[in-house]
Amino acid sequence: MFKHIIDEDLELRLISMQDAEDIYTLVDKNRNHLKQWFVWVEKTKSVEDTKLFLSDCIDRYKDKQEIEAGIWYKNRLAGLICNQETNWDNYHTSIGYWLAEDFQGKGCVTRSCQAILDHVFKQLKLHRVEIRCAKENLKSRAIPKRLGFTEEGLIRHAEKLNGHYVDHVVYGLLAEEWLN
Repeated sequence: MFKHIIDEDLELRLISMQDAEDIYTLVDKNRNHLKQWFVWVEKTKSVEDTKLFLSDCIDRYKDKQEIEAGIWYKNRLAGLICNQETNWDNYHTSIGYWLAEDFQGKGCVTRSCQAILDHVFKQLKLHRVEIRCAKENLKSRAIPKRLGFTEEGLIRHAEKLNGHYVDHVVYGLLAEEWLN
């Protein structure tokens, strides 16, 4: 089971069905903040919707395709982070994250990404990690820049969000760049 204590305030824990109500409550409280960037927010209408999401995450974890972890700040759920779409033929994965508005500006996502990067490069021995962010999401785009990722390109109209298409900026990091 994945669990990583980052420091006395911050911890990552593999999510479970027992977290469904906490996750739903956090999403619901932050609905306006999150729906700017995530299409799944509008589809998350109940604890049952969250349980379906968690069930899929647990299956992908068992299949070694994903680790979906809660970001816990001072013992309060602050958001989620995952490595997803792991490709074991080519040894790469991507990282996704979201954080409740009240927890922004505390370094939670940057430090959580550092922990995930250490895990995927050192324990899983993957070769490449990718992060994609909406072009206009400057706070999210600051994370890969801060962590030494290379901006690799732009995917035009990558996602339909709130009735219009948004571009995604792609960032990549190789194992040798992180481990050296």
